[in-house]
Amino acid sequence: MDYRQAGVDLEAGYESVRLMKQFIERTKRPEVLSDIGGFSGAFSMHLCKEMEEPVMVSGTDGVGTKLKLAFLLDRHDTVGIDCVAMCVNDIACAGGEPLFFLDYIACGKNNPQKIAQIVKGVSEGCVQAGAALIGGETAEMPGFYPEEEYDLAGFAAGVADRKAMITGEQVQEGNVLVGIASSGVHSNGYSLVRKVFSMDEKTLSAYHEGLGETLGDALLRPTKIYVKALRSVKEAGVSILGCSHITGGGFYENVPRMLPEGRKAVIRKDSFRVPEIFRMLRTDGGIEEHVMYNTFNMGIGMVLAVDEAHVERTVDAVERSGEKAYVIGEVTSGERCAEMI
Repeated sequence: MDYRQAGVDLEAGYESVRLMKQFIERTKRPEVLSDIGGFSGAFSMHLCKEMEEPVMVSGTDGVGTKLKLAFLLDRHDTVGIDCVAMCVNDIACAGGEPLFFLDYIACGKNNPQKIAQIVKGVSEGCVQAGAALIGGETAEMPGFYPEEEYDLAGFAAGVADRKAMITGEQVQEGNVLVGIASSGVHSNGYSLVRKVFSMDEKTLSAYHEGLGETLGDALLRPTKIYVKALRSVKEAGVSILGCSHITGGGFYENVPRMLPEGRKAVIRKDSFRVPEIFRMLRTDGGIEEHVMYNTFNMGIGMVLAVDEAHVERTVDAVERSGEKAYVIGEVTSGERCAEMI
């Protein structure tokens, strides 16, 4: 009896590491002090020397049941972007700069080519965020996961000067809300998505004129990474007073998290474009409008609160970064909540 007979292929593990090295190399920053394959990842913090009070900012998350679509369509090169996005967007939301990322892949059977495709996506996400992929773990767990399935999670670390952190404490009545467009469903609400649409290859491969692509393509579209957009706003000299990443819980749960007590966010639903995939979900699933805005991002992946005098500069900065921005509402006095009108 040996480890292979128990279901764990050590040689496949070595091959996975060999294949993923080319993708990891793309993400290297000058501060990276370690090579892949070591027991830990090392990252120099010399850039903190210029900060008055450096603060470490971290984020950890997974991709959730969106992975089920990747299994069905046998497409594994985009979910890694989702994993990175869910972590680094939270860091950027606090005013931090993502520095490095680590991934964790747990699978029923180590298929080196599949693992390499997953890491290829993680690498692409790290490049978009400017973060280095400095380590991770691939755990082969036969009998725990089905052979063709895996789970994917990650951890990101960043840094911010405390005086530049976005805390929401300065948000006040009269501030304007600027929304940055999402790429679609992102990585939240897929348990509901999978109840609305039949999860079979025929349904997911069907082309829809309104989408301009297949349903599977629309649902696997990676989560937007907003690090560059927020950096562009800061470089334009705008103080972001509050910032909300629209993830699980949609607008109703996430927007109030950036507000102080006594402040309410009033958001106009007709101020931004709702992608067709959300219209399909609502119609095909018979989902109430409130539930839609309480579950999905509805086309807005990040919300910023800025001073009224800085609105035009904010929108211009976001769009210079390659993203689409909308003026979607304002902050008023009242019980802390998000009001959709």
